[in-house]
Amino acid sequence: MSLGVPAASAGSAAPGAAPRPACTVEDPRVAELSGLVAAGPAGAPASGYHAVVDGDGPARVYTLDPGTCAVTGVREAQAGVTDVEDLGTTPDGTLWLADIGDNPAQRDTVRLVVVPPSGPARVHELTYPDGPRDAEAILVSDDGVPLIVDKTTGAAGVYRPATPLDGAPGPVPMTRVADVVLPWSGTSGGPLGPSGSRTVTGAAVGPAGSPDRVAALRTYTDAWLFRLPAGAPADADALVTALRGSPLPVPLPDEPQGEAVALDGQGTLHSGSETRGLTPAAIRVVPGAAAAATAPAAPVVGQPMVAPRVGTVPDWLPAAAGSAVVVVLLLAGAGAMVLHGRRRRRG
Repeated sequence: MSLGVPAASAGSAAPGAAPRPACTVEDPRVAELSGLVAAGPAGAPASGYHAVVDGDGPARVYTLDPGTCAVTGVREAQAGVTDVEDLGTTPDGTLWLADIGDNPAQRDTVRLVVVPPSGPARVHELTYPDGPRDAEAILVSDDGVPLIVDKTTGAAGVYRPATPLDGAPGPVPMTRVADVVLPWSGTSGGPLGPSGSRTVTGAAVGPAGSPDRVAALRTYTDAWLFRLPAGAPADADALVTALRGSPLPVPLPDEPQGEAVALDGQGTLHSGSETRGLTPAAIRVVPGAAAAATAPAAPVVGQPMVAPRVGTVPDWLPAAAGSAVVVVLLLAGAGAMVLHGRRRRRG
């Protein structure tokens, strides 16, 4: 089923094209949408979505209709998870659930749950070389090597397993193989204000065989597309090299909490946002995003040589503190008025 994007427009979007609504999530099971994979062969639009949501419990993958976001299937792996934050895939259709969320940075290990098209799931535990950290993005190479990109605002670390995952007797150590310093963006949206434009919340690799193949990192406000070598497999080395290059920005404005991103076989970018407040989770599309990123004169933006300084105080904290002060003053004023009224009645 098509996403409702006219075939003539696919692949023709100019850089900076506004995202188009695809569907709105009404099923509460998928309200905390955090990871997305677009199903379908190279050269074709998405025929469906695979999705994961934030949270713990059993590892589950939801299949969604691309036109309505309705849940059409659920697959549950026999593995527990702590905080799934993203979803990747390899060309054979194997899905990789990234149980890598760690807001307080306290986990000794993180977990990948690998779900093949048939048969039992595999579970891999991994450790960081530089201590626990929060992460929400995974890129999986064509040869099944995962890269985890952490959520550090500024210079985001890229981590790769130091040894093969299969057959490892215990947790597999990772090495830090690159840093990504995203350029500045003035796109609005997200829960963190300006710092959210440099906070990596999701990732994707374009399907094998696609004519315009890119890797994507997304933040709360934008997707950044990194060109991959044409006609060659996207192995782990190629992905690491691409992430050191200059990406094309694709603005994703006004998503309340954008954490999911996917690329389909036609080069359309799909972005997903969680439910936040009264705004439901939803998926939007940007046709032609991959073609724009791989064009000879693509307006890519170089990564800054030095990571920007990022304060330790979250952007929302001053506003929240100010609001709290106002509330306290109002309550104090109301209390004073009540006491004054009681004294007058007593008098």
